[in-house]
Amino acid sequence: MRSENPHVLAIDLGTSGPKVAVINCAGTIIASGRDHVETITLPETGFEQDATLLWEATKTACKSAIKEAALPPKSIKAVICSSQYSSVVPVDTSGDPVANMALWLDQRGDKKRLAKLPGFPRGVDTPWQLLQWLRIHGIPPISGGSDSLSHMRWFKYVHPEIYAKTYKFMEAMDFLTMRFSGRFTANQATTMMYLLTDNRRLNVTEYDPTLLKYAQIDAEKLPGLVPMDTILGTIQPDVAEELGLSSATQVITGLNDTLAGGMGTAAFTGQHAAISIGSTSVIITHVNFKRTDVRHAILSMPSPVPDTYFVMAENGLAGSTLEHFLENLIYADDHFGEMPVEDKFKKLARAIADVPPGSDGVLFLPWMGGAIAPATEARMRGGFLNLSIRTTRSHMARAVLEGVALNLRWLNEPTQKFAKRKFSHFVYYGGGAESDEWSQILSDVLEVPIHQMAAPQYATCLGAGLLAFERLKLIRFDEFETRIPIKNIYTPRTEHKAVYDALFIQFKKAFKKNRSIFRALNSV
Repeated sequence: MRSENPHVLAIDLGTSGPKVAVINCAGTIIASGRDHVETITLPETGFEQDATLLWEATKTACKSAIKEAALPPKSIKAVICSSQYSSVVPVDTSGDPVANMALWLDQRGDKKRLAKLPGFPRGVDTPWQLLQWLRIHGIPPISGGSDSLSHMRWFKYVHPEIYAKTYKFMEAMDFLTMRFSGRFTANQATTMMYLLTDNRRLNVTEYDPTLLKYAQIDAEKLPGLVPMDTILGTIQPDVAEELGLSSATQVITGLNDTLAGGMGTAAFTGQHAAISIGSTSVIITHVNFKRTDVRHAILSMPSPVPDTYFVMAENGLAGSTLEHFLENLIYADDHFGEMPVEDKFKKLARAIADVPPGSDGVLFLPWMGGAIAPATEARMRGGFLNLSIRTTRSHMARAVLEGVALNLRWLNEPTQKFAKRKFSHFVYYGGGAESDEWSQILSDVLEVPIHQMAAPQYATCLGAGLLAFERLKLIRFDEFETRIPIKNIYTPRTEHKAVYDALFIQFKKAFKKNRSIFRALNSV
């Protein structure tokens, strides 16, 4: 058995399933576990997950990490949960789901679709109300219906029988926190996409009455808000026994995965920012003000760090586009043939080794699930441009990596203006950061150093874990940066600047010129 030192169990629930890490006070991940959750694809842009299976998968991942850690149960002092946001679970008074979780990809709550229903009231989301939403919260209900409020409206007006059974609507991280603690709570950070808090102030513990009126959602269906530094109490006895934890283990109110990534990269301080390439690509940094850049879909969200907001700048799908390319378009007996998951980046590196920067002019459009920032268009889609008789799948593979990087470059320009500073470097995490080649491409395209994290897929767990230690008063915020493990630092190669500058110009033109085509193709 390892000697007794304080540790925390940090959980991050992503679209593909939960990751769990046991972390010590030095920020070292001493054990980890993960499991998979299937996404259910339904007609009319429906995407769901079985929340009961999600909880079981979380416990399975926890058991793996706890077993590997081989610690005395009392050494694990606390549990903290983070997850993707805009994913809503309706639960009953026992905390059991009364329906599947509506995932962030789900667009069935689009107002244009709901407005056709006989029970949907008129005068919802008027221009005046949307302006009030921007002023008070920072985000109005999103066109396309992918925010949490739209999911709740979909349950209310399409499935009133589910709405009637619902005691509380819980974001994914709050659903897990409730399962651990037995308390139906949330906070200003976890409910960001409910669109119901006055974010002109930090650490609020009440929903805004004006926004509640506009939302058409009953206030009693929402979890109670607690301060962002709340320790909710001890773990449920049956959960502690099942997982092998002490009944004295504390449960700490959670946070969304963007904030967890910001914690794990110390993006709440200094002149740098963070980049995550997981299912989606995100730029994260800090400011000290509430603001929304409507034109570029960039905004600041309340942070767990006092007097701080995090910048929310999300491109849309990123790592998912590479997965789709490898799993669905590559199948022949070459570098990609019969590719085991654990070797995917090694084989990818060999496949693109002889392809020059710029991929011989092949341009990949990464908007396979629509575009978010810096130009919002739900009906944009992906594709390849400028294929020739010489184009190989290796050219296309490198173009996928470059297309995601170019999309981040496009987002970086307005994000720096929003934050009112030029970023000194990026700390890079997420599944994409497993690739050395992608790290170098990002540095070349963005023209700044890229600090590639060690164990980048667990950066969100690390961030949540460090926050848990801060809440337990075992470390300070100014100590986070010393606990970020960096594997490599990549610097821009100036000899490729001209190629990427030229490609970037055409990348932006490709969005503008193809926008009307994708709108027409995806109008139904």
